[in-house]
Amino acid sequence: MVVLRFRYFITLCCVALFCGCTTSRSLIAKDVDAHNYLSKVKQDLLKKWPDNKTINIVFHGHSVPSGYFKTPNVNTLAAYPHLVLEKLKEKYPYAVINTILTGIGGENSVKGAARFKNTVLNHKPDVLFIDYALNDRRVGLEKAKKAWKKMIEEALKQNIPVVLLTPSPDTRVDYNNPENELKQHTNQIRLLAKKYNVGLVDSYKAFEFLYGDTKELKKYMAQINHPNKKGHELIANQIIKYFE
Repeated sequence: MVVLRFRYFITLCCVALFCGCTTSRSLIAKDVDAHNYLSKVKQDLLKKWPDNKTINIVFHGHSVPSGYFKTPNVNTLAAYPHLVLEKLKEKYPYAVINTILTGIGGENSVKGAARFKNTVLNHKPDVLFIDYALNDRRVGLEKAKKAWKKMIEEALKQNIPVVLLTPSPDTRVDYNNPENELKQHTNQIRLLAKKYNVGLVDSYKAFEFLYGDTKELKKYMAQINHPNKKGHELIANQIIKYFE
């Protein structure tokens, strides 16, 4: 009986690989180990002069990584890319680190993918973070999926480690509905991370403890769809786990 069950499991796995079945594939795909995913980058961050080199960490996406708080105000120094830089410098005092923003406020992943080669890969990232899901509700799941896949595949062809971000909050969303649009995009991004064996920062989950209390959630927001510094700290704390 054990042998038969084992053979049945192997058969299911083979069918999943051949057919590209998302549900079956998720059974055999594993989450990336955050501690080990950026091992080479962390080794480079530890090197002292004259053996060190400049590390380029690129944040690609929309208004949130760009630092928009209450539009049109841009609070770069309180946004998660800069907070991550501060945390990295505490941990890696000998490292030369560039945090490079390629985000555009209001942009979705379709537009971000169209300019990806010329305005993102040209920076030769040592690590690339992608954050578009909030605005991808405008283009829908299928177009977003195609755009994310394009960016991931182009980066991986150049051996660039990629980390995907699920969406930060929008206070207009009904979080009691498990099928809300942000949750759908979150699930798609989680599956893409598994499929391509890349990193995942689950911002949606990081804010989950606030979804039952709109008043509490608003304390982490600068406006309906932009986190304030407290909200950005939640995201930065998830990102920094990849560098610990």
